[in-house]
Amino acid sequence: MSNLYKAFLDLLPGRPLQVGTVSAIADGVATVTLPGGGVLQARGNATAGQRVFVRDGLIEGPAPELPFVEIEV
Repeated sequence: MSNLYKAFLDLLPGRPLQVGTVSAIADGVATVTLPGGGVLQARGNATAGQRVFVRDGLIEGPAPELPFVEIEV
């Protein structure tokens, strides 16, 4: 018999990987500004001004410094 709860969780989409710039750090929590203007709080090691990957409130690592291009469809 399979685990029905696990089967249900497998139906849900995974957490998105976002990229943003660290604008401030206080008590181990970084304030990350997203390219669209949104702001979120994330835990992890980073310095102010650094671009980082964020998933589910956790900084996963540094992101490359690439230009932001928005294309309207």
